[in-house]
Amino acid sequence: MKIVVLEGYTLNPGDLTWEGLEKLGDLTVYDRTPEDKIVERIGDAEIIFTNKLKITREILEQTNVKYIGVLATGYNIVDIVAAKEKDILVSNIPTYGTASVAQMVFALLLEICHHVGSHDAAVRRGQWIDSNDFCFWNYPLIELAGKTMGIIGYGRIGQAAGLIAQAFGMKVLAYNQHPDKSMESGTLKFVELEELFSESDVISLHCPLLDSTKGIISKSSIAKMKDGVIIINTSRGPLIVEADLAEALNNGKVYAAGVDVVSVEPIEADNPLLKAKNIFITPHIAWAPIESRERLMNIAVENLRSYIDGNPENIVNR
Repeated sequence: MKIVVLEGYTLNPGDLTWEGLEKLGDLTVYDRTPEDKIVERIGDAEIIFTNKLKITREILEQTNVKYIGVLATGYNIVDIVAAKEKDILVSNIPTYGTASVAQMVFALLLEICHHVGSHDAAVRRGQWIDSNDFCFWNYPLIELAGKTMGIIGYGRIGQAAGLIAQAFGMKVLAYNQHPDKSMESGTLKFVELEELFSESDVISLHCPLLDSTKGIISKSSIAKMKDGVIIINTSRGPLIVEADLAEALNNGKVYAAGVDVVSVEPIEADNPLLKAKNIFITPHIAWAPIESRERLMNIAVENLRSYIDGNPENIVNR
């Protein structure tokens, strides 16, 4: 059985092993695959793994693929309808990065609160050596205790971020399409979006990208927020209308933002966020700690093993 990994570099740039997949078939791994080489590289393989490459109906009609493993949670890059019509099973990796992404939320938020990188750079430039006082700071410093975090999307990652927020002494307002009121406490409350927007000091996005959530952060929703709100996005770039956020950062309505995702990735040179004030942009790395990627690899192997054994798991197009 031939197995082809079409884009393996981001998952495994060399610090993991493909041994698990090698044991299940004749494995070929490509670091990256240009779109015009997808069909050629799939060849007569029955099993393929992809991450961000789009697997379209046209591609499926030119190959003999029986199983597609998506090396991510989101699977909108695969034409699910076409795959089902051709009896091709599609699996995803549903829960590998919960801890890593929740941690990244607070990496971004704490950088906004303390500007650790900038202060470290200032010390190394000699600013502390030359200081007349025993300390200095170049930016306002922010304490999180007592503030309110609004979390849009209270699934696994949203809940993990909520627990960390509460550990910092924050109150959490959560919005979820199907709220579980049994989770509420003195520091956690489910609310509608209007209340979340108006009452939150920090807003963190953890919802899927749907027609109903695309552009959920826009000029109209920002207008409902507190002056000086902080916005964090580690979910999907198109949840934010980037030009609207940039405008709000530049006029001070939004105090700061931290985003690990943008609408087009890699980021384009004309993305308005690149020139916005007080924004921290990281290159989609929330999922990428080695522990998280190792879990992803292990689940991908087990997904394929279960398919081979006739009991497929994490199938998204039954």
